[in-house]
Amino acid sequence: MSDGITSRKADHLRLAIDDDVEVRLRHRASAFDDVRLVHHALPEIDRDAVDPSVMFMGKRLAFPLMVGSMTGGTPEAGAINRRLAEAARACGVGMFLGSQRVMIERPEVTDTFQIRDVAPEIPLVANIGAVQLNLGVTAGAITEMAQAVGADGVVFHLNAAQEAVQPGGDVAFAGLTDALAAAAEAIPLPCGVKEVGNGFSMRSARMLAKLPLAFVESAGRGGTSWTLIEGMRSKGTDAEYHGQLFGDWGIPTVTSLLACVEHAGHPVIASGGLRTGLDGAKAIACGASLCAMALPLLRAAAESTEAAVAEMLRFRDALVTAMFLVGARNIEALQMVTPWLAPGVRPREYEGA
Repeated sequence: MSDGITSRKADHLRLAIDDDVEVRLRHRASAFDDVRLVHHALPEIDRDAVDPSVMFMGKRLAFPLMVGSMTGGTPEAGAINRRLAEAARACGVGMFLGSQRVMIERPEVTDTFQIRDVAPEIPLVANIGAVQLNLGVTAGAITEMAQAVGADGVVFHLNAAQEAVQPGGDVAFAGLTDALAAAAEAIPLPCGVKEVGNGFSMRSARMLAKLPLAFVESAGRGGTSWTLIEGMRSKGTDAEYHGQLFGDWGIPTVTSLLACVEHAGHPVIASGGLRTGLDGAKAIACGASLCAMALPLLRAAAESTEAAVAEMLRFRDALVTAMFLVGARNIEALQMVTPWLAPGVRPREYEGA
């Protein structure tokens, strides 16, 4: 891996922390504004009796949140990963690591992904681009990558739009479904697949249903746009033009979530602009098993572990309040709540996609 790509990772981190890198959906404040939960004036439970805990990969989370995949490969990223892990341990939630391709090609940066000494028990998921399976990275190498950081599972990210905009991006996506199936069978850890913010159509979700996966992360359009970020780091070039042009490309967050819940055939982790515990409650009512949140936690952890803890607990408190207000004693009950959906949100609108 070249120093140029290491520099790209540093640029990604700086832009995500300092710049406006989020997609705006029809001037909505949140990717989940098209979902409403129906208030229950007689919830018949005490708020203090609400139990938001959930199981993931054989471990119990205090509430259904995973730190979303973000960063690694540079000293600053390593420091942020450790703060995120410390906060996750303190709050009883889990963590997805950022893309670890750099770790495979430059083992000397492995320590920027090492967090087990500060968070030995949290659910931890290793991460690599699925396209790397078409570029010589083997299931054995991915297994070693995951074991080197003590991960409980592996997620393969799909980022076709980002790679298409990035100068020299990896765009060899032909035959990737079969490659994913073979890798998931060969790796002796639970495997999942996620988008990075462009979402899944019904057609894509049905393809996921054929893979031997432990989970799918729906990651729709509505949060951080990595396509936009790639353009932002290439000022005055065609990449900047295409990053702007395709910056809001993809399936909206809620539509992608519903497509995955209804057609992917695996537990779904909701993400893609999820910013609050109320968003999380809406996502679970739509059928998600748990949630992942990235940008607010990244920015908090850039400040301190304590700021990241505060952001996570703010998420938990809002989630519990929403559960109380709809009369849901636990996550299973929240999944039984019927949300109101704005017209045009359901995935049938994208059936031809």
